[in-house]
Amino acid sequence: MTRQRKDRLTADDINGAWTIMPTPATEDAGDWRSDFTVDLDETARVVEALIEAGVDGILSLGTFGEAATLTWEEKRRFMETVVETVRGRVPYFCGTTALNTREVVRQTRAALDIGVDGTMLGVPMWCKMEVANAVQFYKDVAEACPEAAIAIYANPEAFKFEFPRPFWAQVSQIPQVVTAKYLGIGMLDIDLTLAPSIRFLPHEDDYYAAARVAPERVTAFWSSGTMCGPATSLRLRDEVIKAKESGDWLAAKEISDAMRRADSTLFPRGDFSEFSKYNIGIEKARMNEAGWLRAGPCRPPYQTLPEEHLEGALQSGRAWAALHAKYSE
Repeated sequence: MTRQRKDRLTADDINGAWTIMPTPATEDAGDWRSDFTVDLDETARVVEALIEAGVDGILSLGTFGEAATLTWEEKRRFMETVVETVRGRVPYFCGTTALNTREVVRQTRAALDIGVDGTMLGVPMWCKMEVANAVQFYKDVAEACPEAAIAIYANPEAFKFEFPRPFWAQVSQIPQVVTAKYLGIGMLDIDLTLAPSIRFLPHEDDYYAAARVAPERVTAFWSSGTMCGPATSLRLRDEVIKAKESGDWLAAKEISDAMRRADSTLFPRGDFSEFSKYNIGIEKARMNEAGWLRAGPCRPPYQTLPEEHLEGALQSGRAWAALHAKYSE
């Protein structure tokens, strides 16, 4: 399936709440013998529900999207289902990260033929990257796939790369790089200065604070909590928009604080590196518990989850479900 592509997205197209979704799994997805593990019906249902709720963009095939444990056929069928359901109503970026540039190019070109708007792309993670190699990697993908908008997937734990200041200064010179899925905001002000062409997407928990740092530049965020029910993240989006106009940030801060409390049990002992070891299991347990979608079981080999980590995820899922109910009123 192919479609006629519109002009490539720019940073100005990256606004609002961008949900990052899992790849819904069939009941037998935990068995390595299973041939096809993507629940395509649930995928279509969830995507339609997200658009009806009012999300501004969709990201997929990242870490808890289990891109590393899906076959190419599963990825292809999943992307086709999302594109067919979206029907151009919101931008859609899919992950095409792989272990080498040629495979990334192959997958990205195939995704573009299917009809995605861009790629959420991390660096190959077999060997730890240096800045020069990382920048050249993005240059090569941009040259090979000039019609693709690129969202840099800046997760230091997943990709064994710190995404340092010189990286942002150089990669911002690549026209196709329009946004970045960004963790932490301690260096945001500097990175915004070094990369004026990139629309950074902070995590939803950091969006209120980031928008106060740079209200003109920070106009969007990425959200995983949306998959526990989208009402809370969408209300945050709307209250930040109001606050930028009125100067009254109280309502936005209250929602942000509530989201942080809901996430307080998600990170084992508050340790992001420990969370990252079990990211898939923790996130899918949280989403399944919240009940807004059926994320399904984890695919092998990432199926082990310590009991204390599981309990924290379940608590977070229940807290997010309660927030969704509150802000749906």
